[in-house]
Amino acid sequence: MTEPFSLVPLAVAAGDGRINDEPAGRLVAAGLTLLQRSAPLVRALAGRRAAVLLPTGHAFLTALAAAEGRGAVLVNPLAAPPEIRHQLADAGVGAVLTTSAFAARLPAEVAQVHLDDAPRRATVHADGRSREVDLGSHAGLRLEGEADTAGREEEAAVVYTSAMAGTPLGAVLTHRNLLANARATIEAAAITRDDHVLAALPFSHLFGLVATGLAPLLAGARVTAPERFHPLRAIETMERDGITALVGVPAIYAALVAALERRGEPLRSTTLRLCICGGSPLPVALQDRWAELTGVELRQGYGLTEGGPVCLFNRVDRPNRRGALGVPFPGVDVSVRDPEHGTPCADGETGELCVRGDNVSPGYVHGGALGLRRRDGWLYTGDLGARMGDGSFVFRGLRKAMFTRNGFNIYPRELERAVCELPGVREARVTAVGAPEAECAIRLEVWGDVDGDAVRQWCAARLSAYKQPGEVVVAPAPGV
Repeated sequence: MTEPFSLVPLAVAAGDGRINDEPAGRLVAAGLTLLQRSAPLVRALAGRRAAVLLPTGHAFLTALAAAEGRGAVLVNPLAAPPEIRHQLADAGVGAVLTTSAFAARLPAEVAQVHLDDAPRRATVHADGRSREVDLGSHAGLRLEGEADTAGREEEAAVVYTSAMAGTPLGAVLTHRNLLANARATIEAAAITRDDHVLAALPFSHLFGLVATGLAPLLAGARVTAPERFHPLRAIETMERDGITALVGVPAIYAALVAALERRGEPLRSTTLRLCICGGSPLPVALQDRWAELTGVELRQGYGLTEGGPVCLFNRVDRPNRRGALGVPFPGVDVSVRDPEHGTPCADGETGELCVRGDNVSPGYVHGGALGLRRRDGWLYTGDLGARMGDGSFVFRGLRKAMFTRNGFNIYPRELERAVCELPGVREARVTAVGAPEAECAIRLEVWGDVDGDAVRQWCAARLSAYKQPGEVVVAPAPGV
C-alpha cells in the first residue's frame, strides 16, 4: 500500500497510543481482519457505505478500520429509529458496525456487525445468517511511510448536520480533513505521548472524535473513554488516574462545577493541565468558576462539522482570553465577511465567520444547495463574529436557523417538520428558551386537533433524546 498514513485508521495505528488500555494498532488490525475474514460483510459493503452506531470506546476505532475505505456514517447513539433509518438510506449504507444493544433500533434489511467483544471477536448478521468471526490476537501493525503524509481526498466519515431546511444533510469529511484537524489539535494544544485524555464527548460527535480520539492517539497519548459521561465518576477518574487533558462542551463543565460544589472542595489533581471547551458559547462566569475550582484555565474554541471541526482555539502557547473563541487553528484561514456582499469586515465589526483550509468538508452526500454556502473558496458558517485587534475572534450570534442544547445543534425546522407529520397537527413552531449564550431548552407550540401527551409520545418515538421539547403548548387550529 502506498502512503498508508494517508488513511485515518492506519495513521492512528502508527501513533502507538492506547484507548481504554487497548493499543490503537491492535484495534485497527482487528478491523482490517474483520474485512479479511468476513465475505458477507465485504459483499454487504460493495459499492455502499458503512455506518458506526456505537457508544464511545475502543471498539469505535475497530469500526472505523472496518469501514472498507469509504466514508463511515457516524450515527449518534441518542438518535431515534426514524432518524437512523433516514441516515442509512440517504447515505446508501450496506452494513452497520454496532453492538447487540442497538440491534432492535436498526432496519432489519441492513447487515449488522456486533462488536460487543472487540477487538477479540465480532458477530456478523447478514444474508439471514449469523457468523462469529475470530479477530485474532494482534500485537499491532507494522507500517512504513511518512508520518506527516497529507490525508487522502477520499471519504473518511459522514456526519449528519445542517438541517436548516428541515432535513439533516450528510456532511462528508475526507481523510485529509480529519488528519489535518487532528494534527492541528496536537500543535495548538501541545499534546504529547505523556498526556492522558479523558474523552467526555461521544465519538459520534466530530469534536469528540477528533479532539479526544484521533489527535491524542496520533500523538501516542493515552485515552480513557467511558461509554457515558457521569460528573462524579469523571472527577474520580481525573483525580485517580492522572488525567492531563479534558475536552467537553459547556454543559459538561457546568455539571462538573456543580458536582465539585456539592462535594464542597476543589478538584484534587496535580496532573490536569489542559481543559478545552467547544460546541456552543461558553459563559465567562463558567470559565471563572472552573479556574477557581481546578486551578486550570478553561480554553474555548470554535468549529462546526463542515469545518472538520475545529477552526479557532485559545492556544496553549498564548494567554487564555476568557470570552473569546481564540485564534485560527494551524492551517485554517478565518475571515469575518459581510454576509450579502462577501467583503471583509474591519476589526471589531460584526459579520459572518468564514473558513477555508484542508479541514473544510468538500460537501454533502445529497442536497448541498440546502446546506452552508460557499463563495470564492470560503465556507460561510452561518455564525456571526468579529475579529479583534489582537487577532482573536469573538462570537456575536447566529444567522442560520438553529440553537444549541447540551452541545448538540437544534434545528427548529427539523423538529417542526417531524411534529407536523402527526395526524391532526396543522402547524408547529419551535423556539429556544434561554439566553443565546447559554444552553437552551426547547419550547414547542402546536396548533391542531391533538393533545400534549400525544405530541410528546410522537416526539419521543421520532426524535433524538436531546431534541425532546421541555415545554409543549397545544392550541386549536385556526377556525376550529
